[in-house]
Order: sequence, then structure tokens, then C-alpha cells
Amino acid sequence: MNERLKQLAEKCRKVRTSLLLTIFRYGYFRLRGKSICTSNRVKIQGLRNIITDELLSIGLSHYGFMNWKDRTFLNVEGELKFKGRFSIAKGCRLEVGDQAKVEFGSGYMSPKTSVIIMNGLSVGNDCAISWECQFLDEDFHELNYEGQENQKARNIRVGNHVWIGSRVTVLKGAVIPNGCVVAANTVVNKEFTEENCLLAGNPAKVVKRNVNWS
Repeated sequence: MNERLKQLAEKCRKVRTSLLLTIFRYGYFRLRGKSICTSNRVKIQGLRNIITDELLSIGLSHYGFMNWKDRTFLNVEGELKFKGRFSIAKGCRLEVGDQAKVEFGSGYMSPKTSVIIMNGLSVGNDCAISWECQFLDEDFHELNYEGQENQKARNIRVGNHVWIGSRVTVLKGAVIPNGCVVAANTVVNKEFTEENCLLAGNPAKVVKRNVNWS
């Protein structure tokens, strides 16, 4: 057994999924031009709308607080593109609307994160998205009130080498620049322009500058 197969076997053991079924599913996706490797508790609707330039791993990352029965679900009506190696953990939900375009570079998404995009989302390379985060670029209801400002841009943009802490909410029009760290439970609802900052609070604000993370 070569090294890659050994590593895959170990991942399958930790998440209690069948190695043979994982290999079979990988072959199925490859025949359809997709580089996707999944556990057996992953549901994908709209496979034809997913583009993978490199390997996309789904449901194969081990987290001790997750149950092996937890499912990951992708419903892709628009375009979902992965430009680098990316991992989506158990319990995540991705909904891409029919007019939406979503792009991820390299990195990972931790368990129970929800991505609900009706317009657009771009995430750069080397990004870490922690557990129970939410990306949402649509209100789904119209709110009117006196003194209302013009509607902001709806697309969400996340730069390269960004770390998004647990339970962060990222809303329409949010921009998180390169090298930034977003503290746990933060709500990001506007555009930031300074790189390498620590963002925190509800709503988010810059609390530290010249930060680095690894």
C-alpha cells in the first residue's frame, strides 16, 4: 500500500467510512471530470456545476467533537469552483443560488459551517474557516425605513491567508483583506481595506494591526 493510500485509509478509519466506497466514489467523480474525494455521508446536488482544479476533500477531516453520522450537504445551482486543494468537514452546508458564483482557493472549512450564497463569494488561498461559521449574502426579505441608505454590494470577498474564527458571521458586502484574523463570534458586515489586522466585535472593527498567524 503506497503512502497516499495509507493516509486515505487512516482518514477513513477516523471518520468511520469505508475505504473501498471512498475509492469507488472518487472514481465516479473522476469519470465526470471532478477531482472530489468524499466519505459516504456526503450528499451533492448539482455536481455538474462544481469545478475542481485540484483535489476537493469532503467529510474526511476528523474532529473529535463530531459524530461519525453527521452529514455534509452541497446544493449547487450556480457555479462553485475550487482553484486549490480544499477540505470541507462533516456537517457543513453549502447552498449556491442559480445566479451565484462562488470561488475558493486553497484551505479548509471546519464542521457545521454554512455557506448560503445567492450572489457571489470569493475566498483566497491558504484560508482557515473554523467551525459553525456562516456566510450569507442575501436578506431574503425587504426592509424599508426612514433614512435608509443605498443598498450595499452583496458579494462577499475574503483575501489570501485569512483565519476566520469559530461562529463568525460574514454578511453581504463584507470584504476581509489578506492576512487578517477574525475573532470568534464576530459579525462582519462591511468592507475592510487594511491587511494583517485582527477584526472583532458585532459589528466588526479593527482591534489590532500588523498581526501574523500560522
